[in-house]
Amino acid sequence: MSTDSATLARPQTAPVVVGRRHTVLIIDDDDTLSDVLSHWLRKQGLHPVAAYSGTAGLAKAKAEPPSAIVLDLCLPDADGLGICEQLADAPETCSVPVIILSGLEQPGIVRRCRAAGCHYFLRKPYDPNALLVLIRQAVRNASDWQSDVLDEDER
Repeated sequence: MSTDSATLARPQTAPVVVGRRHTVLIIDDDDTLSDVLSHWLRKQGLHPVAAYSGTAGLAKAKAEPPSAIVLDLCLPDADGLGICEQLADAPETCSVPVIILSGLEQPGIVRRCRAAGCHYFLRKPYDPNALLVLIRQAVRNASDWQSDVLDEDER
């Protein structure tokens, strides 16, 4: 066997493909919760960005749409349901999945959140692993939906 054929027979290693690092916007006025969640998401390979008010979160989401949004309902300057509706109505953010993370115990709250445009609801206190599963599922579903829309546009 010549050197050239030995080189050709050697198994080729596939190139390492570095995936896009997904940004998760956390809109919550509890800075301790936001900091802990940000640290944990960073360790999971995500890029967390925090906003501590509804207005700031809405502005950040519109300026640079994230892959997913984790939103609290009780914010100092706005109602989380109203923020969720604005995110769902804005062309920049309408395809960004919203996960409501709230400790509210009101009857019908999950139904009201869904009507406002949220994709998932998780009650505080929460299991961080469950939140990570929801974030990954939301990002995957949004990516699939955007791929389908792009495919249809090309037809």
